[in-house]
Amino acid sequence: MPTTTLDWGVLGVANIGVRAVIPAIQRARRSRLVAIASRTESRAREAAQRIGISRAYGSYDALLQDPQVQAIYIPLPNSLHREWTIRSAEAGKHVLCEKPLALTVADCEEMIAACRAHGVVLMEAFMYRFHPRTRRVAQLVTEGAIGDPRLVRASFTFRIRDPANIRLQPDLGGGALYDVGCYTVNVSRMILGEPREVAASGHIGTSGVDETLAGLLRFEGDRLAVIDCGLMASRREEYELVGADGRLMVPVAFLPGTADAEIHLVKGTDRTVMSIPGTDEYQAMIEHFEDVVLSGAPLELPPADASANLKVIEALLRSFRTRRVEAL
Repeated sequence: MPTTTLDWGVLGVANIGVRAVIPAIQRARRSRLVAIASRTESRAREAAQRIGISRAYGSYDALLQDPQVQAIYIPLPNSLHREWTIRSAEAGKHVLCEKPLALTVADCEEMIAACRAHGVVLMEAFMYRFHPRTRRVAQLVTEGAIGDPRLVRASFTFRIRDPANIRLQPDLGGGALYDVGCYTVNVSRMILGEPREVAASGHIGTSGVDETLAGLLRFEGDRLAVIDCGLMASRREEYELVGADGRLMVPVAFLPGTADAEIHLVKGTDRTVMSIPGTDEYQAMIEHFEDVVLSGAPLELPPADASANLKVIEALLRSFRTRRVEAL
């Protein structure tokens, strides 16, 4: 018989899971967190005690063998997403995996194929896409609030002070574009579609990863997106959509917390500030995933979107290395 609750296991004790996604699972309507795993049993037990669950595993494989667990959340370093998504699928578990879903399009397609073969749901954890403000922005553009959209300008930067941070480790899939630039690419594609060509420049630090990157994306009809991301600059997360008749500005764009979120519509000298009631975007994401698994609702953010995002990211990284425009 169909179940009414989705039982989750978490692979790893990463900060994003412990601080944001795990509480969202615990608050969600039809979800229940039942198990967590780490590479050592002591870390798993400490995390389980802290978040109030009974089952802790000292290996990821052990958790995947738990018959009660139906869905897996993967907050592991980027370099491990492919392996553990495929292993989760082979164990018959649905998968919600952190962004970027993989490091390459080839890996992403392999993950998608594995989940399809084993009949499980796969979704990239792009939580901002489930915030009602993001939906409202897309609706405003569709309704013609700014006229024909011509330009997206998107930024996401913050400063890392710990040189041991995994975002600064090349072997773990670190770098600004993978970590926060993926948001700027995603919102550009959400508004303008798929780019035809890209160009990028930036800076590789002593860490060996791209610590700063700026990109230009060209779309059909000479529409453009200008993006920048960084791991060594002050905090910025915003995007602006410029149309023939006006523009939309979205501050604190990707991680607004649960405070009311604003959209600024500017048309000539007129400015309208729209306020969207505060929402936990992580909980909204989890509840959508629940609906897909338990009720058969259509997946609003299919993994094909993650593959398309990676296609752009790979092209930007090629351009960064070659200093040439890269066609898609």
